[in-house]
Amino acid sequence: MRRAMGTLVAALVAGSLLGGCAASGGLDGDLTDDWAALPAAAAFTPAAGVCQVTDPGGTLTLAAYEPVGCDLPHRVETVHVGTFPGAPAAPPAVGSAELRGAFADCDTRASGYVGDDWRAGRLRLAVAVPSAPGWAAGSRWYRCDLAELSTVEAKAAVVTRTGSLRDALKGASALRLGCQRTGGADGRGVRTLTPVACTTSHDAEFVGVWRAPDRPYPRKDADWAAFYTGCGTVLARYVGVPDDPILRFRSGVVVRPPAAGRWTVGDRGVRCYLWLSDRTVTASLKRAGPAGLPVRTR
Repeated sequence: MRRAMGTLVAALVAGSLLGGCAASGGLDGDLTDDWAALPAAAAFTPAAGVCQVTDPGGTLTLAAYEPVGCDLPHRVETVHVGTFPGAPAAPPAVGSAELRGAFADCDTRASGYVGDDWRAGRLRLAVAVPSAPGWAAGSRWYRCDLAELSTVEAKAAVVTRTGSLRDALKGASALRLGCQRTGGADGRGVRTLTPVACTTSHDAEFVGVWRAPDRPYPRKDADWAAFYTGCGTVLARYVGVPDDPILRFRSGVVVRPPAAGRWTVGDRGVRCYLWLSDRTVTASLKRAGPAGLPVRTR
């Protein structure tokens, strides 16, 4: 922000000097006493409900602020702008209570904006904060940004899109996660999930989001047990089968937690999928009940 203000000041001064040379009538030749004082630098706050041409990442400078109408090509949509409480001396660090609080607020706001948990779609939520110079100038905002992704699997890319994401997941949507075809399954689980139409042959399906408790990021095999149990509960509710010890004989479970970095800032939403390791189907198993997800005999 200081850099941007510095550029603005330089431009104004240059314009003033040129104007002074063009007409000297009524002036005394002293270029230091006839010009109005420039306004003091003010803290910059971005707007909500607009879209951005570029993806700013974790920090946002005034120079990178390019709001456009969401009907134009863009990469990011701002769903909310909040304010950090208090007056900390520096931008909140990754993992700080302040940044985790901002993410929690953005999480709720984003889901309300699209009409469902944003993780139910090919979407990414990010929190942008002022740059260090912007913070020093008095900015105390955090910005909640949603972006469309090419996939929610590894190597996802942000998609340049047109049209707002408001209410995008209220009903049927091309963004909504659904039936999947697995790839690279082995003794440690499923490596890839590829979206397919539910009317085509598939062996997996997105069943919902499990909210993990506030605990360290899973590193060891034993750490993952709670994730499979939690997603198992989501799966049972989605299909309409008992959430009991027999569930593991009906279906496998694929869990996709947020990456470690996102976990640090407070993201606890785990995407959950059912996995039919022994067969394929050509219809969604939502509310299919025990008949649609019978106990496997092998």
